[in-house]
Amino acid sequence: MDISLVVPLYNEADSLPELHAWIKKVVDENDFSYEVIFVDDGSTDASWRVIKDLMRSDANVRAVRFQRNYGKSAALFCGFERAKGDVVITMDADLQDSPNEIPELYKMIKEEDFDLVSGWKKKRFDNKFSKNIPSKIYNATARMVTGLKLHDMNCGLKAYKNEVVKSIEVFGEMHRYIPYLAKNAGFTKIGEKVVKHQARKYGKSKFGFDRFVHGYLDLFTLWFLSKFGKTPMHFFGLWGSVMFFIGLLAVIVVGVIKLAAIISHIKAPLITSLPYFYVALTMMIIGIQMFLTGFLGELILRNSEERNSYRISDDL
Repeated sequence: MDISLVVPLYNEADSLPELHAWIKKVVDENDFSYEVIFVDDGSTDASWRVIKDLMRSDANVRAVRFQRNYGKSAALFCGFERAKGDVVITMDADLQDSPNEIPELYKMIKEEDFDLVSGWKKKRFDNKFSKNIPSKIYNATARMVTGLKLHDMNCGLKAYKNEVVKSIEVFGEMHRYIPYLAKNAGFTKIGEKVVKHQARKYGKSKFGFDRFVHGYLDLFTLWFLSKFGKTPMHFFGLWGSVMFFIGLLAVIVVGVIKLAAIISHIKAPLITSLPYFYVALTMMIIGIQMFLTGFLGELILRNSEERNSYRISDDL
């Protein structure tokens, strides 16, 4: 099979027939063998009924339905598990991603040998202040942290080699960072393609401003796990030791002040009146806690079944 199209959706009953017809027209014109996997993320409208009608009329349509809304990451994960095509393409179901991009995305994977190609909606039709400006700030931060020079990390229109989607685990709300997950899994040939952004035709956006807050938190979680996930002591142990050492220096300063006062036969200040005392107390407590956190992290890791889970590309 040439292409697997994975389409996560939530309450998109109005757009599904038009999207399916558009996809079918494009793939038939290019003579692709294909499947369309609709993943209904717990829709409360008629989306599932529409999908079942599409399945009856087209044998290339497959579907998954969640009992409740789990989120886009869960939908993509289940779609990736079922994808059989050499190239896996994801797109949103709201008609804002154009199926006309499919042939070029397929070509970039098959002929130019990219592991992953991410869409870039260079010209957007979203609200400038509620989505465009926050998105630019978010993507600039993502480029700085991940090292990937992508302009639109969260674009739903992406293409992958099949082995890429089988090698990564998308969970929580990590669908925003699939290119970074792929990079951490060893797939480094990641490209970008300017794609056409369509104005929303039906319904309303499912995304609120909170996604940018969650996006930043998820980004730093991924960065930390990729850098220190298998060596937690390198982070917590290092900074715990640094803080403990600063606290120890503060203790020495307190001792020197007290001793100097005794030698000079002047009234020694109360230890608790010295700021160094509180610096010492705080830093030593935090330092010990961080060191113990790293130690516990190492103990958990060494007893984990995944401590030696490595992805091997060749074993001759």
